[in-house]
Amino acid sequence: MGWIALLAIVALAMGAMIVARLPRILWMMTGAALALGAVGYALQGSAMLPASPAQPTQVAAESDDPELAVLRDQMLGRFTGDGAYVIAADAMRRSGDKAAAVRVLLGGINRIPDSLLLWTALGTALAANDGERMSPPALLAFCHASRLSPDHPAPPFFAGLVYVRAGDFAAARPLWARALALTPTNAPYRQGIAMRLLLLDRYLTLTGGRAPR
Repeated sequence: MGWIALLAIVALAMGAMIVARLPRILWMMTGAALALGAVGYALQGSAMLPASPAQPTQVAAESDDPELAVLRDQMLGRFTGDGAYVIAADAMRRSGDKAAAVRVLLGGINRIPDSLLLWTALGTALAANDGERMSPPALLAFCHASRLSPDHPAPPFFAGLVYVRAGDFAAARPLWARALALTPTNAPYRQGIAMRLLLLDRYLTLTGGRAPR
């Protein structure tokens, strides 16, 4: 229902601009604003879930957003030996202790050094701990995850998510495109990746690739 409501809002806004005969420059500004809002909703909202009363919250991470958590679990699994470390790290992040989340994941990697799930989660956790940006340690973790499984969509998708949260949409675009290309056509998470890439492309087209201010 969330995607339907989102598309309805966009259609109504465009219809109102046609009726009002707004200048072209206002079309571009309004379109960019709608696209940016849609990208933010796709990343931080739960577009596939029913509506519910708003509650105060911090910026959502995979552990806080049910839709992103489901996407991650569909890609990488959850109820496994390495999944237990991710669940514990999620709990640390929800409590506000991002450094502890990193330590938990490093402990898991020490025991399961070839875990794609743990290295991907470590990249996300390091980025969050380093100010929601793609820091060198976070980039190294994502690169190692990609080396472990070059044909898996999770490392490029979650690396792209870090760039989007940092406001570097242009850097995120090729990563999300690669994630979609690596995703099997029948994968349950393909629609989630495709929709985010579509909204990101719409924003980049309307803004000429400029970062939001």
